[in-house]
Amino acid sequence: MQPFDHSSRRTFLKTSALAAGAVATGSLTALGHAHASVDDAIRIGLVGCGGRGTGAALQALKAHPTVRLVAMADVFADRLQGSLANLTHDDTLESEGLDASFRSKIDVPEERQFVGWEGYLQLLDLVDVVILTTPPGFRPLHFEAAVRAGKHVFMEKPVAVDAPGIRRVLAAAEEAKAKRLNVVVGLQRHYQQIYREWIERLHDGAIGDLILSRVYWNSAGVWVHPRADLEAAAGRSLSELEYQMRNWYYFNWICGDHIVEQHIHNIDVSNWAKNALPIRAQGQGGREVRVGPDFGEIYDHHIVEYEYADGSRMLSQCRHMPGCMNRVSEAFHGTRGSAPRPGEILAPDGSTIWSRDARNDANPYQVEHDELFAAIAQGEYRFADAQRGADATMTAILGRMATYSGKVITWDEAMASELTLGPSDPRWETPAPIAPGEDGMYAAPIPGVSVVL
Repeated sequence: MQPFDHSSRRTFLKTSALAAGAVATGSLTALGHAHASVDDAIRIGLVGCGGRGTGAALQALKAHPTVRLVAMADVFADRLQGSLANLTHDDTLESEGLDASFRSKIDVPEERQFVGWEGYLQLLDLVDVVILTTPPGFRPLHFEAAVRAGKHVFMEKPVAVDAPGIRRVLAAAEEAKAKRLNVVVGLQRHYQQIYREWIERLHDGAIGDLILSRVYWNSAGVWVHPRADLEAAAGRSLSELEYQMRNWYYFNWICGDHIVEQHIHNIDVSNWAKNALPIRAQGQGGREVRVGPDFGEIYDHHIVEYEYADGSRMLSQCRHMPGCMNRVSEAFHGTRGSAPRPGEILAPDGSTIWSRDARNDANPYQVEHDELFAAIAQGEYRFADAQRGADATMTAILGRMATYSGKVITWDEAMASELTLGPSDPRWETPAPIAPGEDGMYAAPIPGVSVVL
């Protein structure tokens, strides 16, 4: 239901040349075996066939000559069919500079198109690598299953929407490491050359000790799918659960709020630069502009002050309001200078220490797949991103807890939370986790009242 997108406490794990042991289960190609020819295919499966999933599948197919898309899964048949049509459409090939032969990399007959709640399990038996791009509320369940089945993983951020989900991801991350499964998380700034060089210089002390981070995702907002439009397109009434899933951005059990789903990128950069996680957070937020039945329960703005153990701070802003100042960026201040934007480092007097033009850099959305599939093709174990993805996601969840409650929330309190936002075993007969009132409105969090732990 999203528009098609052609374009994802610990530092990035640098490339190594470690040979990996065979961890094959079922149909998994042994990791120690390099994929050396076009006939020796790396089989991928796509779980979650929205716009981001379609884009990720396209990037995976472009990443290496041996990659083949052989299976797809989604709860909704129309999403799966739409994604498959987009991947093979003339306009897609033309916009990506691809010729008709690219279609031979896509082999998903009807018997390998899995629609329904357990489609992801059926798909796992057929692939070497799984791409997880459903809304984030389902990520812990799917990642856990993929690792249990011994599959390499690309998964989009965020990796959960609540602390119990984070703990599931962390447990599966340890299993993935033990099995030497490559895992890449779509925090694509870690695969963007300007960020790699910028953060490396900050780690080398270019501006001294970092004392303040400023991170922003202030924009006009994202898509919304009004219930009336969805029902008109379907030609029927939608259950409450189906409506929320098709308009998923506005419900915490499946999205986590935009501070988690979107602003995670900027928050992650602060943790990366600091090589640390915050110990507590406080903040405020609310709904001023984006209010109405089709905007669910989430806020349209958050402002959070995070504190690190060394006393330094991260000031975080995210806002979805049209007609306002837009900024999506990060900045750092240190004891010997500042880094006011990616690719720039200044001395205390304002003179430039280092700058870099990123206009010719490779697309990081593509690079993350290029590097992942190069490792898999060579039988190498290089990537263990799940821990970092969980850390970044949990930092964003901590910020949401602070703004929703109006209280100071510590990292340890947040991590220990048993509050689960979504159903553990969703089915169509499962009641939606939140229901509208008689006026059609969903109850938004109230600072000082709402329970967040």
